[in-house]
Amino acid sequence: MADASIAGTDTAPDGKQPKSVRVVLLALMIAMMLAMLDNMIVGTAMPTIVGELGGLQHLSWVVTAYTLATAAATPLWGKLGDMYGRKGAFMTSIVLFLLGSALSGMAQDMGQLIGFRAVQGLGAGGLMVGVMAIIGDLIPPRERGKYQGMMAGVMALAMIGGPLVGGTITDNWGWRWAFYINLPLGAVALVAISIVLHLPNKRSQARVDYLGAVLLTVGISSIVLVTTWGGSEYAWTSARIMELIAIGVVALIAFVFWQTRAAEPIVPLHIFRSRNFTLMSVIGFVTGFVMFGAVLFLPLYQQAVQGASATNSGLLLLPMLGAMLVVSMIAGRVTTNSGRYKIFPIAGGVLMVVGLYLLSLMDTDTTRVTSGLYMAVLGAGMGCLMQITMLVAQNSVEMKDMGVASSSTTLFRTLGSSFGVAIMGALFNNRVQHVMAERAGALGSKMTEQSAQLDAKSLEKLPAAAREAYQHAVSSGTHSAFLLGSVIGVIALALALFVKEVPLKGTGPAAPKPKDGGATALEGMAETV
Repeated sequence: MADASIAGTDTAPDGKQPKSVRVVLLALMIAMMLAMLDNMIVGTAMPTIVGELGGLQHLSWVVTAYTLATAAATPLWGKLGDMYGRKGAFMTSIVLFLLGSALSGMAQDMGQLIGFRAVQGLGAGGLMVGVMAIIGDLIPPRERGKYQGMMAGVMALAMIGGPLVGGTITDNWGWRWAFYINLPLGAVALVAISIVLHLPNKRSQARVDYLGAVLLTVGISSIVLVTTWGGSEYAWTSARIMELIAIGVVALIAFVFWQTRAAEPIVPLHIFRSRNFTLMSVIGFVTGFVMFGAVLFLPLYQQAVQGASATNSGLLLLPMLGAMLVVSMIAGRVTTNSGRYKIFPIAGGVLMVVGLYLLSLMDTDTTRVTSGLYMAVLGAGMGCLMQITMLVAQNSVEMKDMGVASSSTTLFRTLGSSFGVAIMGALFNNRVQHVMAERAGALGSKMTEQSAQLDAKSLEKLPAAAREAYQHAVSSGTHSAFLLGSVIGVIALALALFVKEVPLKGTGPAAPKPKDGGATALEGMAETV
């Protein structure tokens, strides 16, 4: 299939979106914030949760259950939106997320909390996909670039504010409000979307591809468990990890085989015939791999080596996230005004590789100003890539496949983040343990045999010599992790060179009216309101 462009919707005569659309966009951003903020708030509250509920041995499952459910549900929500209507699927996912949040806040033991977090994750899988797909329905690709900055801003706000909000809520209101806080925000988004959003009703006669859904869920769950457990719960070469790899590979091969025969496949394979869509999926995977690895290791380096406070850990990422926000806004504006976008994946690939290489040069003497500049270079690269990948992917499929295109791109980025955290984490841990054994002997090996990531309290208790050894170890570990990231980033840069610049529809200032005189989705919504 040749790269297809989607016919977009028109803006109001004065170039502004109708007020109703702006209200919907605000509600969508709230829903997006819920999806991104939750894990960061809950992560801060975890020590308090364990202190009250117990079950320390099951602690990792509070996060793993949520992540597994989110990853497995993501493609299903996209397909359900395509088949039965975007609005209904999105509102259902919000309700499910809020139900999981309320139940998690009422959990009486760790087993209940893990189960309710899975329910919450099932809903979260539809939040991000719903936001992207609805924006794809309402806003033409040419105009969509203007909203990149808004989405990048939400992402930056979640990463910076998550730990601060989580700590404040837990200290003043109790850990249960880390979940309850979702309820009023989600209710606002739900009411606004229910009243203001009007999209065409759909009712597919085809049945849901249940076998495909099961195979995909098993495959994705196995992959996420491998990247979550490998090197931590189980050795990479252990029988359990090998079994999960085998199950995942067999399930995914069976899924691809079945998708060629299913009447209404969960992921129509024809969308991958579009060169741009396939390239954006892989670039999104690499972007997720690099970004979430950086988010994990940069605060660790700044706390352990540069002596930064762990309390405001989100603020440590401000140079990277600020640069990402500014560049994303510029890229969106340029894309809207010119209709051209190929330069941004290429520039993003270059900046990402350079930024990661610079970060790999950090050592125990690197100042905060210098590391901040390096982070800004990486953030600029992320700003060129984060939203452009979704924009180009959506522009490469037909409107009927908007949901699966959005969910597939989101899934690739999610899987990339899982692999990035796992592989970069394994490399980091191995390097830290090696350097600690080399510099501090048996004491160093004992200090890091359980975890290569020591918290601030543990660091304070170390003798000066051991603390210095650990700082060198962390510096060496981040060097290896970021050097690997820069090598992986080269893949995104190489693929970006092959992107075909297909014109974006919805031609900005000179957008032609539909010849058939029919109202576009956006116009129809404005008229209804």
